[in-house]
Amino acid sequence: MHRRALWMFLATALLVPAAVRAEGVSGVQPLYREFSAALGSLPAHSHLLLEPGSIERFLTALDGHPPDWAAVYGRGHHDPGHDERLFALNRERDAKRTGNNALQWVVAFAWLGELSRFDQEEGGFRVALGPKFIRTRWGEVRFKHEDLPATLIALAGAETAHLRARLQQEERIDIEVLMAGRLIEEESLVYDFSHEVEGEGLIMPVVRVDALAFVLREQPGQQP
Repeated sequence: MHRRALWMFLATALLVPAAVRAEGVSGVQPLYREFSAALGSLPAHSHLLLEPGSIERFLTALDGHPPDWAAVYGRGHHDPGHDERLFALNRERDAKRTGNNALQWVVAFAWLGELSRFDQEEGGFRVALGPKFIRTRWGEVRFKHEDLPATLIALAGAETAHLRARLQQEERIDIEVLMAGRLIEEESLVYDFSHEVEGEGLIMPVVRVDALAFVLREQPGQQP
């Protein structure tokens, strides 16, 4: 599935009753205008994995060095040993990672979001969600979330009327969805290959989400 196509799929998936939520994590959160304020609402000891350098340092702490992607890929999906080599890579690295202190780090990462329709009952905007892909020296990284509330609602406070008017004019309002939590130890990193770039490695850290924050992608003072 193309990345842009994920938006419609995920937006539809979010139209699940608000009662279906991850235990301990509320999907109803304030919408911050300043990125620093959104970060400040996350656990204070979070390791921020928002750009290539910090992500690479985290992967190094976990697994030491990138895989030899070319050797694992071989001749690609038509190579009879491709799937077995990929399976072996994941199995070997999972075993070596056992007991690594970095598995206990609280990490913060971002997905892309967009304000959707206004939810009268909750008094906020539903959020459509899509993954964020980050290129690193290890390969492309896409965080996977677990235990995320099925419905996400952004509360805009005094800006609610203004944002509703913009949506009524069919304006797109982009946000970032910050998430924080710990890796799920038994499936902490998943190694795979990109479905869009032949032979490019894809790494998916799997995080159980304990905290959320929404922030407008517009800079303070920017005119919409």
